[in-house]
Amino acid sequence: MSLESRTRKPKIPTSIVLFTGAYLLPAIAAAVWTQNGEFVFYCAVMLIQAVLVVVTHRRSGFSPRVLWGLSLWGLAHMVGGLVPVPESWPINGSIRVVYSWWIIPDRLKYDQVVHAFGFYVTAFVCWQGLTAIVCDLHPARHWQPTFGSLLLCVAASTGFGALNEVIEFVATLLVPKTNVGGYVNTGWDLVSNLAGAIAAAFWIRLAWKPPTPNQNPTNI
Repeated sequence: MSLESRTRKPKIPTSIVLFTGAYLLPAIAAAVWTQNGEFVFYCAVMLIQAVLVVVTHRRSGFSPRVLWGLSLWGLAHMVGGLVPVPESWPINGSIRVVYSWWIIPDRLKYDQVVHAFGFYVTAFVCWQGLTAIVCDLHPARHWQPTFGSLLLCVAASTGFGALNEVIEFVATLLVPKTNVGGYVNTGWDLVSNLAGAIAAAFWIRLAWKPPTPNQNPTNI
């Protein structure tokens, strides 16, 4: 990787910024308008996360696929909490939003799919961040996805998943009525996070190829 490519500060593509703003701003407005305190809180958290992604991207240079994955994860989260479902759709609990929807009754919830997808993407974020650090320390080294490095990424991704559960717990303390769920729901969230992270690790290993001299090694 050339010195210029390592020192240039990457920016979030305009298309991703516009796409994210196109759903996030209306979601904030809808949460405020409907006095949905839980999602006002989540929107604030998402804005903080967006700032962290921008800052980290300038250091690590995430691939466009990962940036799009993060944006789509945000969209799935907003849809899950703010879009109502028809009366005929099976749900878990009493709040009729997409997050409560049983895609397969008593087997698979929309919430679990979003968790798996989100921490699948997060594992890629961890891998690309780790790769950027190693490439800075050893520019001539072809860093490859070993079992140890992928295990570290899975652990980091599931650690972020646990942090997500802490944020949901804080929401239950701040907002009188939420759709967070109980202990079993939290357990399945963590299982979904782990499944997504492991799937990402397998994909990283299978898709990895030695980078060419001018290629960003984080672009998987």
